[in-house]
Amino acid sequence: MWLDELGEKSYFKYAGLGLEIAVALSAPILGGYWADTKLNTAPYFLLAGIIIGLSLLIGMFVRLTKDVNSKSKEN
Repeated sequence: MWLDELGEKSYFKYAGLGLEIAVALSAPILGGYWADTKLNTAPYFLLAGIIIGLSLLIGMFVRLTKDVNSKSKEN
């Protein structure tokens, strides 16, 4: 089974990464949409949420690539 090949610890690591990506991208966008509906300022907070979400996503990918590079240099 593929879970045995990856190892349970690795499986949870990747599942957590997927959840982290989903929350980091969707929470600011949904928050911006909510603020726009409450303050009647569409689309400004939504656009700010998109920019914040994408910035968080880029930061997570940079961190992930640094982790992968440091682990490959150790081996």
